[in-house]
Amino acid sequence: MIRATITLLLLITTTCGGPEEGLSRNPPNIVLILADDMGYGDPGCYNPLSKTPTPNLDRLAAEGIRFTDAHAPASWCVPSRYGLLTGRYPCRATLDWRSRAVIESGRLTIATLLKQSGYITAMVGKWHLGFDGGPDYDFTRPLRGGPLDQGFDSYFGIPHSLDITPYYYIRDRLAVQAPSGLIEANASGGWSPIQGAFWRAGQIAPDFRHKEVLPRFVEEAIDIIEEHAGTESDPPLFLYLALPAPHTPWLPTAAFKGRGAADMYGEFVAQVDDVVGQVLKALDEAGMSEDTLLIFSSDNGPVWYEVDVERYGHDSAGTFRGMKGDAWEAGHRVPFIVRWPGRVEPGQVSSYLVTFTDLLATFASLVGYTLPSDAGEDSFDILPAVLGESKERPVEQAIVFKADATVVRKGPWKLITHLGSGGLSKPKRIQPSEDGPEGQLYNLQDDSGETENLWSDRPDLVRELTSLLDGHRRRGRSRP
Repeated sequence: MIRATITLLLLITTTCGGPEEGLSRNPPNIVLILADDMGYGDPGCYNPLSKTPTPNLDRLAAEGIRFTDAHAPASWCVPSRYGLLTGRYPCRATLDWRSRAVIESGRLTIATLLKQSGYITAMVGKWHLGFDGGPDYDFTRPLRGGPLDQGFDSYFGIPHSLDITPYYYIRDRLAVQAPSGLIEANASGGWSPIQGAFWRAGQIAPDFRHKEVLPRFVEEAIDIIEEHAGTESDPPLFLYLALPAPHTPWLPTAAFKGRGAADMYGEFVAQVDDVVGQVLKALDEAGMSEDTLLIFSSDNGPVWYEVDVERYGHDSAGTFRGMKGDAWEAGHRVPFIVRWPGRVEPGQVSSYLVTFTDLLATFASLVGYTLPSDAGEDSFDILPAVLGESKERPVEQAIVFKADATVVRKGPWKLITHLGSGGLSKPKRIQPSEDGPEGQLYNLQDDSGETENLWSDRPDLVRELTSLLDGHRRRGRSRP
């Protein structure tokens, strides 16, 4: 399915920031693949005991660098995607995506930055950052505040997660078909209410079939790669492929039945891995692999309970505590793999501390773009770590915000500002006792499973990390 023609805009410079004489005169193509709800322990390259087959992700890691301490800036879809695109902690924004576009008008995004630096910018997949005027859209009119208003030249995708109504496709700013019909809710026996082939009842477009969405997205992405390979001017391409999987509904196609021991979830993870393989093959056949920086990650942790680990022998969280939504590690520690042939030495493993918010400053460094002071407030250049030139983060901190659950990191130390998971794991919240700790403090170097709360034992570190957090809140930024 061939997408609409992309228009390449002229290079733009501004007085507040923009491209400068480059650190990279021949910048690479960039392909960013973001899975949805994939656990740290799902890819075999992260978990040798994984019951889900991921040969393509394993190949990607073997040909590039695999980060073991990488984090989404939240443990839910919307805030993670906001941080990814803007380089700003999601706590600093109003995230009412159902009623408005979440990304503020005029805010610099990774797509805007790359577009101003001469890139063709394309997005395929799940947006989940709202549109202006929602939720009662007039589907005969253009949707505003979405990808095309945030730096992308073209867009094909869905407005939010595949289990949230209404269900319809968007091409650029217009609904392909209005969601004029109705569909009943769906669920799977033997799973929790938010697992399996789960979706909610509501409006649906005539051309929308849940099981067809993931295959259709990979077709669109491959079309973009093939079309780009045939352009005469050959400007660099930025492709953001935001997969709706393995988020619910788990709908593996027939070709993946029986793959993996974790039932329909493992089969769906195998299908996501196959999507990565199809993209790699398309880059190879287009002759673009050697000139492409490819990044793979997930927007947060998995929906995978302890009972699932016991039943299937598969730990989607990769031994870390918790799951999606939690302040504990499994909620926001994610796979993060980078391949850049000729620049990234194959087979590297890095413990460098990374967050999604770092991509804005990293892409700016890659293309020689000076970030203005009002952009990327929480973004740090990790290009030296990607190239193997730096082993430790110069500013050793990463902050994860999820509603009223806040996490701050400095080196191996992690502070959580409350008791309990703060998310889907039980207990979600524990009221402090009169003489007990008010929050949680862990040394992840010695206790990656977050089993020993040192809050009461190390009041000095509690004060230091709380002060660090308060300073970031007060200044509205962590980047100097």
